[in-house]
Amino acid sequence: MLVIMGELLCEAVDLRPGQRVLDVACGNGNASLAAARRYGEVVGIDYVPELLQEGTERARAEGLGVDFREGDAEDLPFPDAYFDVVLSTLGTMFAPNQEKVAEELLRVLKPGGRVGMANWTPDSFVGEMFKTIGKYVPPPAGLKSPFLWGTEERLRELFGDRIDSLRTERRSFVFRYPSARYFVDFFRSYYGPMSKTFEALEEEEEEGGESLERDLIELVERYNRSGEEAAVWPSDYLEVVAIRR
Repeated sequence: MLVIMGELLCEAVDLRPGQRVLDVACGNGNASLAAARRYGEVVGIDYVPELLQEGTERARAEGLGVDFREGDAEDLPFPDAYFDVVLSTLGTMFAPNQEKVAEELLRVLKPGGRVGMANWTPDSFVGEMFKTIGKYVPPPAGLKSPFLWGTEERLRELFGDRIDSLRTERRSFVFRYPSARYFVDFFRSYYGPMSKTFEALEEEEEEGGESLERDLIELVERYNRSGEEAAVWPSDYLEVVAIRR
């Protein structure tokens, strides 16, 4: 469903055929496949083997060459200045050590190379969704909010003087589901953070899960702009292009 985000990001970084591309926290390969369609030499890394397998199957179905590997955004298994382009869509923003991730993204990038990211903003629907979840199961103490990656101020702090330029553009991704309840059920089944929250609540008491479900449905209905039973609503994200010094 997030295919369009990876496609737009590859255009934003002006990806060229033959460039070495790394997609960090690639999931099942949306940005990786978008880069491969532009004839990049693409490696996608993630720590979830099932997602890497899905990406491999998608690449095979399209006849695209992507090297999917297990890896950690905080410890990238590549030499310095190896890639022309480093991408991440809604992935590295959730790694615990933000400073280490920023350091690694730039370390493996050639001077003059581009970092392209898509990060949810703090005031987006997804930002509010995580705040809603956090009322029931608070995030670990001491961790900085992943949604800080969706602000230019934090990006400048993280990248510092190691970049020559930073360009950001606020975009909207539009969720489209048959209903608000369908969305909550779908994310409860397939989206890790939400699945784990419901599992934790079910271990404690049934009422907690039902209450969270109601709050999430109400949140979707508040954003819903379809004017009917179907649920259609935007969530803003920050598209980021940084050029390494």
